Amino acid sequence: MTPAIIEALRADGLDPVEVERIVRTALAEDLGPAGLDVTSVATIPADQVDTAELVAREAGVVAGLTVAAAVFDVVGGRTVSVVRTARDGAAVARGAVLATVTGPTRALLTAERTALNLLTRMSGVATHTRAWTEALAGGKAQVLDTRKTTPGLRILEKYAVRAGGGGNKRMGLYDVAMIKDNHKLAAGGIGAAYRRVRERFPDVPVQVEVTTVGEAEEAVGAGADFLLCDNMSPELLAEVVAAVGDRAELEATGGLTLAAAARYAATGVDYLSVGALTHSSPILDIALDLRDSDRD
Repeated sequence: MTPAIIEALRADGLDPVEVERIVRTALAEDLGPAGLDVTSVATIPADQVDTAELVAREAGVVAGLTVAAAVFDVVGGRTVSVVRTARDGAAVARGAVLATVTGPTRALLTAERTALNLLTRMSGVATHTRAWTEALAGGKAQVLDTRKTTPGLRILEKYAVRAGGGGNKRMGLYDVAMIKDNHKLAAGGIGAAYRRVRERFPDVPVQVEVTTVGEAEEAVGAGADFLLCDNMSPELLAEVVAAVGDRAELEATGGLTLAAAARYAATGVDYLSVGALTHSSPILDIALDLRDSDRD
């Protein structure tokens, strides 16, 4: 990728190497072993140049414009210019022009679907996340994502959550230890599981899943300072909040819905983690439209 795209990705907090890997994998699905867009090669002269617009077909929150630009960059390199007219995280109206792309027409159309697949997916996640942040507005609770992401697209979907106003939990199994029911059962209890993690990985943050007030008390007593309150009613969650106080951060998780978001936030919990942000967000419809040009 060109230096300008690399710097733009870094400015977004994205790893250019990982983004390029994702982009090239996605392009390979479309272009096959020969790396060829047979329709564009057959119908469009190699020297033809056009300008196209990325246009929102519905209102929402945009995310992934730099990633889309990276697709055009990988296909066309310095022959393609992308000028963004919107920014990631912005709410856009139906019909809004998000960017203009100028370059060889073959390159524009070859990159089109891959760029849109990534852009519409990321914008859909950002739009869904924004609905949650608005539902929680005015309180301290923040919406978080989970590891329930599309395989291969985690860094992009978690970026989209940030663009929508949400926060990220752990990136994977390596950066945070999360003691769930199966870990507790296999290790012989909350205390034993917590101690083993602390002994083996003393610098890794530890989170403990709890389902009752008693488990919450046990986890805090063992030293845990972050509890996942799994599948609790708002009433039970309020009891846990009262029992734990400021000894640990608390997160509600499991089966949360937008309709119930305010009730959970009112308990005083710190976070709501929502797998649906990434596993169930519909895309935001965005299209690439060539501008009309007069040709002989």
